[in-house]
Amino acid sequence: MHDLLEKPLGCTCFKLRKLTRAMSRLYDQHMATVGLKTTQYSLLVNAARAARPVAELADTLGMERTTLTRNLKPLLEAGFVVLMPGADSRQRIVTITPAGRAKVEQAYVVWRAAQTEFEKLMGRDAVRALNQQLETTMTQLGPLLEEAHHAHTE
Repeated sequence: MHDLLEKPLGCTCFKLRKLTRAMSRLYDQHMATVGLKTTQYSLLVNAARAARPVAELADTLGMERTTLTRNLKPLLEAGFVVLMPGADSRQRIVTITPAGRAKVEQAYVVWRAAQTEFEKLMGRDAVRALNQQLETTMTQLGPLLEEAHHAHTE
């Protein structure tokens, strides 16, 4: 009960969203030179690793299927990915095309420049520590999200 009376540390969600918007702007400025957004680059990189069903790719990226479908649209229109039929008639497999692989190679150079710029600003040790803290937080948050999901579906 005492914990509830303590002053909150500030809204972590707000601070993280503000940070992610700023980080996205930094990376998007670099990605714009190759005609991509950071989210599109991330989708292409993950599609390049393996052809996967839409639902599986959405889980890997930590996003809703509807959001993934919306984000895939410009990549489909550009011919960087295609949706192949899966084992089930309703399933679609996100598959990168040769043009998509070429775009990943081109975009990697500018992604790397954005990453290097951030690492120089913050220092590699600080970035490593930040990445580790983010991974730890995601791991610890997982069960809480599962509990909330199950509470809504019951």
